[in-house]
Amino acid sequence: MRAAIVHYWLLNHRGGEKVLDAICRILPEADIFTLFCDPEMLSPTLRRHKIVTSFLNPLRRGYRSLLPLMPLALESFDLRGYDLVVSSESGPAKGVMTPASARHLCYCHTPMRYLWDLYPAYRADFTASRWKRAAMVPLTNYLRLWDFASAARVDHFVANSQNVRRRIWKTYRRAAEVIHPPVDVESFYWKPPEDYFLIVSELVPYKRVDLAVRLFSRTGRRLVIAGSGPEYRTLRKIAAGNVEFLGRASDSDLRELYARCRAFLLPGEEDFGITPVEALASGKPVIALARGGALETVPPFGGVFFDAPSEDHLSAAIAAFENLERDISPADLQAHVRGFSEAGFTRKFTAALARVIESDGPVPHTHSENVLEDGL
Repeated sequence: MRAAIVHYWLLNHRGGEKVLDAICRILPEADIFTLFCDPEMLSPTLRRHKIVTSFLNPLRRGYRSLLPLMPLALESFDLRGYDLVVSSESGPAKGVMTPASARHLCYCHTPMRYLWDLYPAYRADFTASRWKRAAMVPLTNYLRLWDFASAARVDHFVANSQNVRRRIWKTYRRAAEVIHPPVDVESFYWKPPEDYFLIVSELVPYKRVDLAVRLFSRTGRRLVIAGSGPEYRTLRKIAAGNVEFLGRASDSDLRELYARCRAFLLPGEEDFGITPVEALASGKPVIALARGGALETVPPFGGVFFDAPSEDHLSAAIAAFENLERDISPADLQAHVRGFSEAGFTRKFTAALARVIESDGPVPHTHSENVLEDGL
């Protein structure tokens, strides 16, 4: 079979791109179609594939402002001759036009946050000029209509978590199978903790990194933050000297940071959250907001949850962690996350592809994958 993989954009190498790497290893001959591509950000795995970019690619530096044009760019991809299309989605990638004879599986990290779950927050925080704010409402309405309609082009949805499966049902009224993302859990290791807490995150508002920066700046505890993004300058301005910003870190540096931290902080809601799994694979506990994917990955013996995204709740969770820190077993945490290995992902994803290829109609779900069992 001739296969195509559609990924929203290749401008960094975070969780979504790590999943893409694993899919590419399953489909080593597939061509990749993407809206934007920065060649310097490609992993060795992606470099082995033919990559086709959209007509918007020369404008990739301003990609965030090009959202209204993305449906047109996706629909311009010529996928004739492909028997299988796999879209990797947290942007609009599933909106490609596929031949009637092709089968389309969408691996969904989440329906587009800025159009659905987080739209009120994005609209409230939008600080552009008056005419841009006025144009935002009709444009996002058009994009929601297109996004909902384009979900009908997918033969089978795979969600990265139970959390996202529920969002897919709520947003598109489509059932989804759950296959957790692959994590290279065997490559992480434990070292005796040093006196710092760790955040590994893109610096965007919904990650709520500001909560931790304000709290740690006030208490004097040491906080190390690896990652970059539009919030970088704002966070630096409110941070005290005990909060250290590393920017983007290499994979080897991240493993060392995980290995030596006291605990990993997750102050915002994640769709699935690969970073908490990486922390657990390093034998390190997680202090997380009790929402989203963390509820599926962090065991009760693996850290502390807090109920609301506030400094007071986060402070109480850190105090609770310090009371039980000595009782946490690194070996138990590492054993817990072995089920998130790439080998497990490959086995489950290959089976899902086989069902899609062999099916002429809707792909059957097992009972455990039925979205209605959660009472939605």
